[in-house]
Amino acid sequence: MDMTRSMTSGKPAKLILLFAIPLIVGNIFQQFYSMADTIIVGRTIGVNALAAVGCTGSISFFVLGFVMGFTSGLAIITAQRFGAQDEEGIKTSFATSLLLGAVVSVILMAAAVLCARPFLELLQTPAEIIDDAAAYIIVIFWGIPASLLFNLASNMMRALGDSRTPLYFLIFTCIVNIALDFVFILNFHMGVAGAGVATILSQLLSGILCMVFIMKKMPLLWVTKEHFHAGKAEIMRHLKIACPMAFQMSIIAIGALILQFALNGLGAVSVAAYTAAQKIDTIATMPVNSMGAAMSTYAAQNYGANKVDRIRKGVFQCILMSVSFSIVMGLVNIFAGSRLAAIFVGPGEKEVLSLARTYLSINGTFYFILALLFIYRFTLQGLGKGLVPTIAGVMELVMRTVSALILVNAFGFAGACMANPLAWLGALIPLAIAYYMIMHKLQGKPGKEFKARGVKVRRIQGAR
Repeated sequence: MDMTRSMTSGKPAKLILLFAIPLIVGNIFQQFYSMADTIIVGRTIGVNALAAVGCTGSISFFVLGFVMGFTSGLAIITAQRFGAQDEEGIKTSFATSLLLGAVVSVILMAAAVLCARPFLELLQTPAEIIDDAAAYIIVIFWGIPASLLFNLASNMMRALGDSRTPLYFLIFTCIVNIALDFVFILNFHMGVAGAGVATILSQLLSGILCMVFIMKKMPLLWVTKEHFHAGKAEIMRHLKIACPMAFQMSIIAIGALILQFALNGLGAVSVAAYTAAQKIDTIATMPVNSMGAAMSTYAAQNYGANKVDRIRKGVFQCILMSVSFSIVMGLVNIFAGSRLAAIFVGPGEKEVLSLARTYLSINGTFYFILALLFIYRFTLQGLGKGLVPTIAGVMELVMRTVSALILVNAFGFAGACMANPLAWLGALIPLAIAYYMIMHKLQGKPGKEFKARGVKVRRIQGAR
């Protein structure tokens, strides 16, 4: 049975929510990969080991964020062609994406592995945790091809409207990841490197399962040799969207790296508190993140179908739902933050828990800004407008740098906690302005890319 689903007809709020729910659950389970590492490392090896894993987060985001942004950008073209019902265009897009993904993964893996230790030294990682941090992050970087395979395959499935199947594979491999954590850390005594091995093996399994499913259940993504013979124009069309989205994620990560530098100067206790709180923060923001991600596919498909009014209506309804979620999750973090942080470090680490509560209270208060940011950013990306989200990423970099250089010196740990809200506000302003300007220009105009390519519209069999 074909698992594709069109979002170009039906009630927008219902379609967006049904698409987002598997993303929410799936993203939460995906976070369990790193959460399992963090909990097991923190509770079995110690606080320093927890800090070692935590201080690699910004470096990991710098590299793996590029992978996520790049694969998401490639899938935008596929989703637009699905909306336009261009069956051959979908296949060519998938084949082109596989080729580009293979090249990028090899180059990125080699560069990341070579630069991992120097990056940690540049960030002045505390001496007592740098060896474990290097061991962990180098293993993670060797797994970049596995990460890219899963992200590309799952994004392509979502581009065609299937957000459920990647969830099933994530749940299964999350369980595998937790089991492998215990095996490699407790049985094989591999330390923090064992947690990294468990993570990349689980991601590889997820990617393989997604590709097998595509080959068996999604005929729109069945490609032949001819589909791999992409011309320069086809490659550039994909890179034009994928590269800005990838660089946008890395630009944001640079801000996180600068902040990590400042945070490392506050000591291992602050790093551990920030790490534990960040894990909770990530889970709490998953609903708004996933609602935004749903808008990417929704906007791309409807842009391909030249239904601008549906895009506008979907954005409005998504804002109502997403802001409501953000307020609820913010209140949970504000009133239960220290209890949640105790999951990672145990109830005895009073200083760590106190700092974690400060982080969660400050960030939770401003989740509604993040909700709006995600909606506008992903919608613009779904429309193929990558420049403004990149500019917004630069704004995030500037605001996090200000926090690292000024606020951390002035207010210590609380100054570091202000980095996210300031970055969200700085990014939201250009995104919101650009969205309303672009939607005004698109009103009543045909989808130029599809008209220019001379696509002959025909019904895709199996689309729902």
